[in-house]
Amino acid sequence: MTVRIQIEDFDTGAEIAALRRGNPKIGAIASFIGVVRDVNEGDAVSEMTLEHYPGMTEKAIEEIVTQARGRWHIFDALVIHRVGLLKPTDPIVLVVVTSAHRGDAFAACEFIMDYLKTRAPFWKKEQTGAGARWVDARTSDDVAAGRWRLKG
Repeated sequence: MTVRIQIEDFDTGAEIAALRRGNPKIGAIASFIGVVRDVNEGDAVSEMTLEHYPGMTEKAIEEIVTQARGRWHIFDALVIHRVGLLKPTDPIVLVVVTSAHRGDAFAACEFIMDYLKTRAPFWKKEQTGAGARWVDARTSDDVAAGRWRLKG
């Protein structure tokens, strides 16, 4: 498992190639790339600043990946999340999961992303024509993450 929080952009192809290199058991690779949009809640967005708590953020993401490993048969996972100043079209997050089969890879990748949106300690501030504003949590993200809760 690799978790990186960084300011720099990432090379998706190189990251996927490095993750799968040398493992002939891998039969599936699922990935997700999140990108900065130029509009949110109907307002034009010129830039976004992402903040986090170093150390705490990585630990929270590692726990999310550990939970995914406990639910699905995956070989490895990579999460890269950018912080700092980002512009529309800039990539924000990369999640890659390797597995023997696509079902496990898809489910684990989606689970990791859903939980990143609701449980990882990131704060987003958007710059709009009306000024800067913090981005609130979305109910739709909570609903998406809620479907993964184990029935007890």
